[in-house]
Amino acid sequence: MRFLLTKVGLLVLTLWAAITLNFLLPRLMPGSPADAAIAKLAQNGPVSNATRASIEAQLGVPTGSMFDQYLQYLGNVAQFDFGVSYTFFPQSVAGLVGAALPWTLVLVGLVTIVAFIAGTLLGVLAAWKRGTWLDTLPTVGGTFASAFPYFWTALLLLFFLGYVLGWFPTSGAYGRGATPEFTGAFLLDALYHSLLPATTILITSLGGWILGMRSTMINTLGDDYVTFAEANGLRPRTVAIRYAARNAILPNLTSFGLALGGVVGGSLLVERVFNYPGVGYLLYTAVVNQDFPLMQGLFLIITISVLMANFIVDILYGILDPRTRR
Repeated sequence: MRFLLTKVGLLVLTLWAAITLNFLLPRLMPGSPADAAIAKLAQNGPVSNATRASIEAQLGVPTGSMFDQYLQYLGNVAQFDFGVSYTFFPQSVAGLVGAALPWTLVLVGLVTIVAFIAGTLLGVLAAWKRGTWLDTLPTVGGTFASAFPYFWTALLLLFFLGYVLGWFPTSGAYGRGATPEFTGAFLLDALYHSLLPATTILITSLGGWILGMRSTMINTLGDDYVTFAEANGLRPRTVAIRYAARNAILPNLTSFGLALGGVVGGSLLVERVFNYPGVGYLLYTAVVNQDFPLMQGLFLIITISVLMANFIVDILYGILDPRTRR
């Protein structure tokens, strides 16, 4: 319980610091949050003070002392109220993020979990059978696949499988004219549109999990407790899974926690290439259009997801390796 309470306390403290920084950074930037919207209007002529005041009122520009703004900001965060988006005015930031988040969680989240499980198992197999073709094939294949960046692989698949062969759609999360709904036809359509982006993420991330697990597994196989387990006549599968892999997986688990926390942020380049309506594409749109409320809401949600993922990994560390509880 002491270990768990310590981790919870650190989580709360870090979360408070992240929320506070998210509040301070935009307010330390020069200019008003409404400047981007007024600058666009100024292209057609001068903007009067009355028009500026009206825009600031519509966009919800904060007023009052910094402390009053901070208290109001904490209350809004507790209610998931991040203001109104400049780009998609008058839609709220919470509504935009809520619409984009499921697409990213399903696409990037599921692929990340599948890549981690498959890569870890292949890494264990490669280390246990090192020197054979079961080691060479996944190691060489993983090294080759991980050498290419996300966007290059995405463009390659998009050109050959989308444009040249025409096997898959080239953009979007579902067909034109389709309405998002929980029906079999729509789910199949969404799955069909997600195959190319999912394949891109899987190909480029699988090699890292294989090589990382293989490296730590080989080091673990040389430890005394593994040799002692083998000398006691335990089955090779038991030695590999329950003794060697359980300890070798800890570094991979840390990387998985970071990757899982980054799922909410989406795979920005992949979503941009395939025009996929996830959080990454939404963040790209916010940055291009200088949509500060939308960026602020997205950054906070991404930060919270990373903190929660690290907290879960810390708890799993304590379960898998009791020495970390001390």
